[in-house]
Amino acid sequence: MKSKYMIVISFDAVSSDDLDILKTLPNFKKIIEGGSLIKNVESVYPTLTYPAHATIVTGKYPKNHGIIDNTIFKVGDFNPNWYWYRKDIKGETLYDLAKEKGLTTCSLLWPVTGRSSIKYNLAEIFKVKPHQNQLIQSICAGSLFYQLELNNKFGHIRRGITQPALDDFVIEAAKYTLDKYSPELMFIHFTDVDTNRHHYGYSSKEAIDGLYRHDKRLGEIIKVLEEKKIFKDTDIVALGDHSQIDVNKVIKLNSLFKENNLISVNRKGKVSDYEALCKSVDGSAYVYLKNPKDETIKERVGDLLKGVEGNESKPIEFILEDNEILAKGADPNASFMIEASKSFYFVDDIEGALIEEVQADEIGVIDHRHKATHGYNTKKDNYGTFFIGYGKDFKKGVVLDKGKLINHGPTLAKVLGVELKDVDGEVVVEILQI
Repeated sequence: MKSKYMIVISFDAVSSDDLDILKTLPNFKKIIEGGSLIKNVESVYPTLTYPAHATIVTGKYPKNHGIIDNTIFKVGDFNPNWYWYRKDIKGETLYDLAKEKGLTTCSLLWPVTGRSSIKYNLAEIFKVKPHQNQLIQSICAGSLFYQLELNNKFGHIRRGITQPALDDFVIEAAKYTLDKYSPELMFIHFTDVDTNRHHYGYSSKEAIDGLYRHDKRLGEIIKVLEEKKIFKDTDIVALGDHSQIDVNKVIKLNSLFKENNLISVNRKGKVSDYEALCKSVDGSAYVYLKNPKDETIKERVGDLLKGVEGNESKPIEFILEDNEILAKGADPNASFMIEASKSFYFVDDIEGALIEEVQADEIGVIDHRHKATHGYNTKKDNYGTFFIGYGKDFKKGVVLDKGKLINHGPTLAKVLGVELKDVDGEVVVEILQI
């Protein structure tokens, strides 16, 4: 590693198409022209934040690192806990190996880092159930005194998980941490664009404004590095995890399963038993069978899914089974995986029509409905993300048309001088100057 420091910045839901704008903005332009760019990076399936971020630090597909969804499947729980904790990742991570090498590590809201070995850790974790307490959850998941320090100084900026206030809090925390502690490996996760695309649509003014705010945040990081006189000794990695697609219709497979007596509910309308259950991953969905070896039920569920696929509105693009799911790198425990067509996505509701129009009000989408989302097959048109590497360890002026998210882990490991084992990706030697 020629540089002494590395900062990995994830710009959630910033896509390869956004490069047309990013190239015109001063700070992104600086690192693109002064470093290496991979223009169209293929994410992992399903294209969700937590599986993608686990892939970035392991170099593995979701089926191999274990984070196969954002949230944990539990029968009847349609507001489940997320994969917040490091223990759920199978195998080594970049930050574990960096610590073993003696490097000081830091993470600001990087997914799946709760209770990890990271020294300065503000883990991404939030309240999803009435009995949960946000403060206690955060304290138990991250570095106690570091979190108290950040919240004491910048907690007034944050407004829960609303944007852009959350990322405004994160950038202040990042600048403060760089100035005071100068960690040798730092991970930062910004979600401004992702949130606004969900609420207002892929090309909405709110989302595009988020790109401009991201450039300002990148510039503030660069400024701190320059003031600390460590900019020339820092590798900056800016990347995305997935894109998004505009949607206007939801698919409710659980409603179909209930109608066909594959799901039973109690008097409170809660799931009491099931033969087949859909777990939405937004643009795609897993279907879990209570008894995966029951060929009669499996055939029956398969016929129902094929019936939806043949619906005149064409809501389903394809249906995968068993080994086909494994070949895509997704959850080996699912019996089926269904891909929604563009403009459709899945929800877990057990009531209502199979297909419903998304309802929205003047300030965005109501309930859990989105105007844009992700989770789709990586092969959908114009659905890639990007990677930029800038610093002594990256070549200047290299532009690659295509890449894969599974390659980020082994490539960054090579820069750090460590080795991730059992990876699915490979080192992208074309962009490295080592």
